[in-house]
Amino acid sequence: MKKIILKFSLFLLLFTAPAYTQSVAVNDSAAVSDTVYIMAKSPWGAVARSAILPGLGQYYNESYWKIPVVWGFLGFFGWNSITNHNNYADYRDLYETSGFQNESYKRLRDFYRDQRDYYLIIIGLTYLLNMIDAYVDAHLFDFNVTDDLGGTKMNIGIKVNLP
Repeated sequence: MKKIILKFSLFLLLFTAPAYTQSVAVNDSAAVSDTVYIMAKSPWGAVARSAILPGLGQYYNESYWKIPVVWGFLGFFGWNSITNHNNYADYRDLYETSGFQNESYKRLRDFYRDQRDYYLIIIGLTYLLNMIDAYVDAHLFDFNVTDDLGGTKMNIGIKVNLP
C-alpha cells in the first residue's frame, strides 16, 4: 500500500508541477505599457440605478431581457403580498367583531399575516438580488468570451507506464 501511495505522490509531483510554470516570450523591442484599464460600465452606478428603479441597472448594462424578469417577480410577489394583506384584514375584522372569538378566524388571520410577511421578505430579497445582478453584470460587461486565447496553440501529452 505504501508503494502505491509513494508512486501516486511521485506521479502528482512530476506531472502537476509543469502546470504551475509559465513560459514568457522575451521581446526586447516591447516597451512596458503604462496604460490603465478603464471599465466601460460603472458597477456602483449600475447598483445606484437599480436601487432607484429596479431594472434600470439592467438597462444601463444593456441586459434588456432581464428587465421584464425583475418586474415580473416583483409584480407577482407584490400582488401576493397585497392579496394576503387584504385577506388578513378581512379575517382580523371578523375575529374582532365575532362575539365569541372564533378560533378558525384567528388561525386564518395569523396564516394570512404570516404569508403577507413572507412575501414582503421575498420582495426585499428580489430587490437586493436585482442590485447584485446589476453590479456583477457591470463588472462582466467587458469580459472577453471569444474562443481565441491569444492565438497560440498548446498541446499537452502525458504518457504513463505503470508496472
